[in-house]
Amino acid sequence: METSKVCLVTGASSGIGFAIARSLNDDGHKVVVTARRLEKLKELNISDNDILVGDLNSVDLQNDLETHIYEKYDRCDYLFNCAGMIESGTIEEVDIDKMSAMLRLNVETTFRLTYKFLKRFKKQGFGHVVNISSVLGTKVRPTAGGYAATKFAMEALSEALRMELTGTNIKVSCIEPGLVLTELHNSWKVHPKDSMNIHTPLSPDDIVNTVRFIMSQPDHVRIPRLMILPNDHNI
Repeated sequence: METSKVCLVTGASSGIGFAIARSLNDDGHKVVVTARRLEKLKELNISDNDILVGDLNSVDLQNDLETHIYEKYDRCDYLFNCAGMIESGTIEEVDIDKMSAMLRLNVETTFRLTYKFLKRFKKQGFGHVVNISSVLGTKVRPTAGGYAATKFAMEALSEALRMELTGTNIKVSCIEPGLVLTELHNSWKVHPKDSMNIHTPLSPDDIVNTVRFIMSQPDHVRIPRLMILPNDHNI
């Protein structure tokens, strides 16, 4: 019985996406990755043929990912939507252009890719979309409304798709991490771990363990949402 899965991981050059792609590869799965930074993707020790570099907002790249996977492997078992960015700030300080770019990547591009692969999943009769959402997919905070809105959108789409796909062999899951120590907040003047008094943030490997748990479930089990928080997360 075939146990190795064919997986597409977006945003695989850093943070959660990098950790998931590395773990999938280590576990013996066939992994196709995409992001902008080739040098970081090469650190995954994945075959160069399965590294597609570029701007995920590009429809051409989205089409190339689909074509590559189905011409090489003739199937895709998992789509991991890890690509994303965050832009937040007060009314006076927020960069509207960066916020608009965030909306496009986190919502429009993620939605396009999800529907593209779900059409394939329906034809092949199986597949699993795993969306990296956030605790802010369930709540909001001052200055972070735009980012929260993108994750609320991801959660809404995921639940609607789960309902639409009821009775099929296609799954949709959202992982909702609290604060994870990645590059995402490197440019912030005050890191969230300090402003929120989170002394031990999650690590990307904590999310990897969650992914392995989701992947280990039998065919009849659905996990629509799974929130993972650090111990001292209290807001």
